[in-house]
Amino acid sequence: MNRVTEEKKSGSIKTRTNTNDLEKDSYDTEDVEDEYDFFSENGRLNITSRLIYLFPLIDNEPKDGVLSLNELDNWNVELAVDRLSYTTQKQIELSDRDGDGEISFYEYLPQFSKQDIAGWWKEQFDNADVDSNGTLNFDEFYNFLHPEDSNNTAIQRWLLREKLERMDDDNDGKLNLDEFLENTYRTYKSYAEFEDDGDGTDFPSAEETFVELDTNKDKLLEVEELKPIFSYLHPGEISYAKYYSRHLIHEADDNRDGNLTLDEMLNHEYIFYNTVYNDVDDDDYDFRDEL
Repeated sequence: MNRVTEEKKSGSIKTRTNTNDLEKDSYDTEDVEDEYDFFSENGRLNITSRLIYLFPLIDNEPKDGVLSLNELDNWNVELAVDRLSYTTQKQIELSDRDGDGEISFYEYLPQFSKQDIAGWWKEQFDNADVDSNGTLNFDEFYNFLHPEDSNNTAIQRWLLREKLERMDDDNDGKLNLDEFLENTYRTYKSYAEFEDDGDGTDFPSAEETFVELDTNKDKLLEVEELKPIFSYLHPGEISYAKYYSRHLIHEADDNRDGNLTLDEMLNHEYIFYNTVYNDVDDDDYDFRDEL
């Protein structure tokens, strides 16, 4: 979480140039480090300085003077996980009344009585409680607070079951083709198509997608058969981080080569504002190495 601060102290961040316009423009991260807070006297964020500082940190697979989609994905996903972990830890600190480092149901939701706990929240809590010891450790509590970003199969199944209930018009517990087309396919396609960055002409039709998901070939989709498209039906912070990487390239890639140079980023610097400045309202939250 403090990678940039540590790299600054160690002196590992050095001036770098690429083989194109960066060499002649002499963008220098050391010049930026002199104004580490990246804000002017009137409190305005210096987006240019922030981008110049971050570029060589992200450009590492390989260090070739451009940012690929994979590099942007890795960076934005790492930051998303960092934010989710931070909020999880802060909530533990607020809720852990006995100081054991784990959270019981009543510590997090003291407003519920024992008569209430059989409901929605308790089911979600039990899904997250992998070791069934009645309390949630950090990883379990992370999954409880951020179910859309969880790899816990019980949580994914629970979310999909709730989603299916809202899409299941005839209430048979499964989706037929008409229900899939009307209630599911459009949501899936909107995210998956953007992820592929295509024009939609080669995207599988609803019928083709349905047949592919229908593994038991009964012409109905059950919860387990919807798991391959879970992240599209329930996108979380990590999914949005990946979508945002594609948005940045789509908006700033002037030469349409699929990568971003520093010049291209500086030419469109204001689309990066929300990513170079994190507005978490907490004095303990470090100023992140956000893109």
